[in-house]
Amino acid sequence: MAKLPTQAASACPCGGPRNYADCCGRWHDGPLAMQAPTAEALMRSRYSAFVLDKLPYLLATWHSSTRPAALEPNPPDLKWLGLAVKKAQVQDADHATVEFVARSRQAGRAHRLHELSRFVREDGRWYYVDGDLN
Repeated sequence: MAKLPTQAASACPCGGPRNYADCCGRWHDGPLAMQAPTAEALMRSRYSAFVLDKLPYLLATWHSSTRPAALEPNPPDLKWLGLAVKKAQVQDADHATVEFVARSRQAGRAHRLHELSRFVREDGRWYYVDGDLN
């Protein structure tokens, strides 16, 4: 009987070239949790966290000024289809933006989330602040 791959050995949901454990998984579960080195790395790890329902990670990486009190897990019929980073731009040492498109399907309908997200770095850690939908 063939052994099924574990989540850690599988491709990363963010679309990066490494497996999940070596890509976003190290930010989600490893000793370096919540320490993504760039705003783009944080954005990719947050996308993967949405895909995998890593709700505590999402809340912990959301800036306190805009963080919701709670998040709901994905509905059972939601399937995330992919992420495309369009542009990552550093404004200064502690501010950056990342433009991305995340695709999903729910109830047989395709959805496309196109956002320009704002990030801030405080005490050496990047946080998602908010974003504008395109």
